[in-house]
Amino acid sequence: MDGVDVALIETDGERILSLGPSGYRPYSDPERATLRQALIDARQVTRRDERPGALAAAERLVTDAHCDAVKQFVAEHGINSGDISAVAFHGQTVLHRPADRLTVQIGDGAALAHALAMPVVSDLRGADVAAGGQGAPLVPAYHRALVRALDRDGPIMVVNIGGVGNITYVDGDTLIACDTGPGNALLDDFMLRMSGVSVDRDGATAARGRVDEAWIASVLQQPFFAKPPPKSLDRNDFAHLKLPAISLEDGAATLTALTAASIAHIASMVPRQPLSWIVVGGGANNPTMMRMLAERVRPARVERAADLGWQGDAIEAQAFGFLAIRSLKGLPLTFPTTTGVPAPLTGGVLAKP
Repeated sequence: MDGVDVALIETDGERILSLGPSGYRPYSDPERATLRQALIDARQVTRRDERPGALAAAERLVTDAHCDAVKQFVAEHGINSGDISAVAFHGQTVLHRPADRLTVQIGDGAALAHALAMPVVSDLRGADVAAGGQGAPLVPAYHRALVRALDRDGPIMVVNIGGVGNITYVDGDTLIACDTGPGNALLDDFMLRMSGVSVDRDGATAARGRVDEAWIASVLQQPFFAKPPPKSLDRNDFAHLKLPAISLEDGAATLTALTAASIAHIASMVPRQPLSWIVVGGGANNPTMMRMLAERVRPARVERAADLGWQGDAIEAQAFGFLAIRSLKGLPLTFPTTTGVPAPLTGGVLAKP
């Protein structure tokens, strides 16, 4: 919920042919407040088209923000909108309950296509969840394309640390993916509640704290962590967790370590131990989180995607562009080993301007 990422990618849906520039349009504090309220109001949703409480306003906000971001991006980089095959529009997830075959991403793809005068591919999770899949993670097909371009031995684990943590395991033709547990969500919520600032910038607060390993061990006893891949989470699935009476620094350290421990835990559930872990997403910019993960997966190496030449902050935006082209070509977005869908499945809804 920090903002809108934009990235340009040229692809045939199988290979990455070239990567263009990337951009970012942050949400304002009032916009973030509306989105946080939408997350709360979404808890009562039972159908994908329901928009109670703040959800209707939040949907307009998300659509308008993406419109602003794309228009600014194409103007800044002199891009001819007629050269764009599709804009991939994920929207903002406000509810994810795959067990109930329900996932809700707010954002109006048809309205965005009309406003931009470009084709828009949206609703990229819906078909998978409707077919009995977890609907997440969606980016493994793109992670596989990135890994195949590296000249190194596997297995390789790509780790995305956003609100939720997730991994993609790539070993030759073997592709496994799942959510791992809390990413930055619990930490960000804790920081906002305790300090009024919604992020632990550079992991500086956590670096000064002491980790409560006993509390982490107790959390890892929850049933989710014993489930093998594929499996997925809603951002708020661990919102019920309560830290003991704890300082700001110790709480930040403990929640950061929980993210690292839950990611490392997945190594026991894949066929071979990864030789390297490549971290993308916001967590890659947190040195404390990176250090804690490295300590838990030794002797494997932990690397920032940016250090490999990957555009770390743009990878998720690039991935959805990659998926949009796969959608247009009818190629599968999800697989039994990534979301648990019964068979490889395409998805996405095309809106023409």
